[in-house]
Amino acid sequence: MNAKYNVALALLAGVAVGAAAVEVLHAQAKAPAYTIAEIDVSDPAGFKAYADANTVGVPKAGGRFLVRGGKTVVLDGAPPAKRVALIGWESLEQAEAYYNSPAYKALVPNRDKASKFRAFLVEGEAK
Repeated sequence: MNAKYNVALALLAGVAVGAAAVEVLHAQAKAPAYTIAEIDVSDPAGFKAYADANTVGVPKAGGRFLVRGGKTVVLDGAPPAKRVALIGWESLEQAEAYYNSPAYKALVPNRDKASKFRAFLVEGEAK
């Protein structure tokens, strides 16, 4: 009888470990997301206040600036706005949560007063 319980217990433990492994693999397969913004700054001082606050907010929300300004080379088509920013996120949901957060919403009026701003999210390839 003891052997049956040991086999049953081992079987249950194996199923639990397998289920946990599937969950970990599923979480790792989540696609990253990227915010791409085109910015035409009309008020540098006003935009700096927005950018400084966003510099703190993005990492707190789990994002990472990959591109902030810098030289842009047009390969085809119309050139983008004068400034381009690219932010990397673990997921589309994480990026949307930041952009819908009260902290970010509070920055938008200053951003819009100091610049013409166009931004969108793009989901990347799952790893």
